[in-house]
Formats: sequence, C-alpha cells, structure tokens
Amino acid sequence: MNAALASLADRWLGTDPKQRVRLARCGLACALMLYSIASMGYFVWAGMAPGWPVAGLALVAVAGMAGFFVVIRSGANLRFADPSLTMPQMVFALAVGAVAYTLAGRGRGAVFPIMMVVLMFGLYSLSPRQVRWMSLAALALFGGAMALMAMVSPRIYRPEVEFAHFLVIAIMLPAVSMLAGQLSRLRDRLRRQKAELQEALARIQDLALRDELTGLANRRHMQGLIDLERERCVRTGGSFCLAVIDIDRFKRINDTHGHPAGDAVLRDFAREALSCLRGGDVLARWGGEEFLLMLPDTRLTLARLGVERLRTRAAALTVLHESTPLAFTLSAGVVEHLAGESVVDSIARADRALYQAKQQGRNKVVSG
Repeated sequence: MNAALASLADRWLGTDPKQRVRLARCGLACALMLYSIASMGYFVWAGMAPGWPVAGLALVAVAGMAGFFVVIRSGANLRFADPSLTMPQMVFALAVGAVAYTLAGRGRGAVFPIMMVVLMFGLYSLSPRQVRWMSLAALALFGGAMALMAMVSPRIYRPEVEFAHFLVIAIMLPAVSMLAGQLSRLRDRLRRQKAELQEALARIQDLALRDELTGLANRRHMQGLIDLERERCVRTGGSFCLAVIDIDRFKRINDTHGHPAGDAVLRDFAREALSCLRGGDVLARWGGEEFLLMLPDTRLTLARLGVERLRTRAAALTVLHESTPLAFTLSAGVVEHLAGESVVDSIARADRALYQAKQQGRNKVVSG
C-alpha cells in the first residue's frame, strides 16, 4: 500500500525534492481555488450570484491553476527567475477573486478572507518589496471592482458600503506588508545561521579527517581508507602497497632552527609529495615526522619506484624559513599487503623496512 502511494506521488510530483515542494504548494493553491469555486456555487444555489458567469469563472480558474501545475510538472518553470511562479499564481488568483467579487452580490464579503489567504500564501516565499507590489495589485483590482459595481449595480453594491470595504482592505494590506518584512528578516537570519552551522560542521568534519598542519589525511582517516582498500582487494583479488616514510634527522631541525622551522618542513614536504603522487595514492601524516603512503592497485616493484621518485624530489627540495634555507632527506620502507595479512602486520613490516633504511645510512628506500 505504501509503495503504491509512493509510486503515485512520484508520478504526480516527480522525484526532484525542490520540484515536489513547488508542486505541493501549487496543489495547495489549487485546493484553495476549488474551495472558492465551491463557495461561489453556494452563492448561485442561494440565488445571490448568476449561474452562467460563475460557471465561466470557475472554468477559467480551474484551467489557470491546472496550467500552472503542468508548467511546474514539466520543468518549464526552471527557466524563470522564480521557479515557484509565486507572483504569477498570486496575480491570477487575485484577478479571479476580483471578478468573483463582482459576481458574488450580497455574499461578496466572503471574498475578503480568500484575498487575505492568497496574500499570506506569498509571505513565506516573496520579498517584502514583492509583497508590497502584490498588496498594491490587490488594492487596485478590488478597488476597481468595487468602483465598477458601485456604478453598475448601486442597489446591491451601495457606494458607501463599497467605500467602507475599500478602507478595510486599505488598512489590512499595509499590515500584511509589515508582516512580510518581519518574516523576510527572520528568513534571512535563519539562512545566515544555517550557513554558519554548515560551515562549522564542514570544519569539524575536516578536522576529524585531516591533519591541521599539513592538510593531509590524519591517522584515523587513513586507517578507514586502508580498510576499504583491503576489502576491495579481497573482493577483486587485487593488491596494494604501503610505505612508511620518515624525515631523516628531523629532531635536529627542530633543535637547531626551532619547531616553526620543523612545521615548515612538514608542510612543504606534504605539498611536494602531493604534486608527484598519482591521483589515487593517499598520503597521511601518521605521527610526528612520520607519514604513511597507500598505493592502491599497485605491485611492490612499481610502488618502490614511486616512493623512490618521492625520495629524490624531497632530497632536491629546499625549504625557506625566515630567510634560512633548510634541506632534508627521507627514508622509507615499502611493502605489498599480502592476502590474509592484517593491516597492522603490513604496517609493521613497512616499519621494519624503514628501520633497515635508517641502518643503511638514511636517504634510502627499502622494500620488505
């Protein structure tokens, strides 16, 4: 049952969330129009309104609202600045309301609440300026209808009563405009708060996944990525390699030039490394001056060549910190993850290979 209702809703409203909201609002406007037509039908039944003119107005009203629904459902509305077509719908509804006022006779007082509902309908999507224009349009349309009927049918539309009606709506419409201004300011404040919250959330998510100093993936994020790559290799029978990379004699840089100099070396190395790695390779700051590189879908021979290229680039890099040139080298241990092996064991093998590189004089890449 629920699936059938969902399928029916998709057929009528489509699947685009924004378009569904627009169509739902248009459907609500159509329901309001049908209620107004039903009210006019009662006036005809009670002998207060002529039958054929009301029937013609009802036909125009239904056709107009159906036309708006079709335009939105077809997607043609997306070509306009306001895809909701709020102002055209409101102008149409006010025009129909003004004509209904001329036909309702003694029941014309029922048209005023409908007019106010139409204006309230636009408060949540129009700017204060647009609401003011709509209010002026309503005042002009209904004022013209009142003046016309006071001249054409003064026995039913007595001039003094019509003037009183005009004064009522002239007082009510500015209040609507003031309310629109309040709602607009509230919407703007909510939008700003939403944007600030989204920015803060993005910042928090970035801090949870990235190393703040280098901008690289942090240890936690890297562990998740390695687990995903391991699962992929289990499914496909592929392979990947890991490399533990350590900047040689990094403590000496900190002790000699200070921690800001060490930070500059880490940042510049990260930037240089990203420029020479493949698009699918992932480099993470593993801790301190130690980095972990994952090379997806790569055998050990190619992985070692890639890390060797990175070592050569690092050795040629000079970091300038406060006018002081800083040179450094790196050592690395590279391994290929073995089927059935845990990630922890693979990293431990890469660590042992790194230790061998250090033992062999540093500035070397050793595969394990």
